[in-house]
Amino acid sequence: MKMKILTVNAIIAALYVVLGMVVAPISFMALQFRLPEIFNHLIVFNKKYFWGIIIGVFIMNLFFSGLGWIDLVFGVGQSVISLLIMIGISKYVKGIIPRMIINTILFSITMVFIAWELFLALDYPFLETWLFASASELIVMGIGIPLMYILNKRLNFRKMID
Repeated sequence: MKMKILTVNAIIAALYVVLGMVVAPISFMALQFRLPEIFNHLIVFNKKYFWGIIIGVFIMNLFFSGLGWIDLVFGVGQSVISLLIMIGISKYVKGIIPRMIINTILFSITMVFIAWELFLALDYPFLETWLFASASELIVMGIGIPLMYILNKRLNFRKMID
């Protein structure tokens, strides 16, 4: 892996964790207003952001979730699955905004894994948990669409990691 790719991914992971720590009290359980989920949109610009996002999620879940290994399996797994699906979809969808809209919907749907985790670990009601977790993911990532679009105009995410 090139040093530039490694460095940029390390920065993304660190930013994910720092922003996640700021909102940690509202980042876990059924309502998951985890603001660093906005970084999931980086995958629509370049698939090379994959590891930075995943490492950020892993560190957040390892040190801040309180659910231990189960959050590493389900939380990190949900991100891996969603990002890999989005990488595949991106080959067929042109345009950054349509990709981010699809990415937002995809991450919201795959919150089914988080609902399943909370059902198994804490006996939360499955459907209601999926509804709340999906809605909070939809809101956070929806807010991220214009934000990431504007930041991309200034920073050019595609070229930043190449």
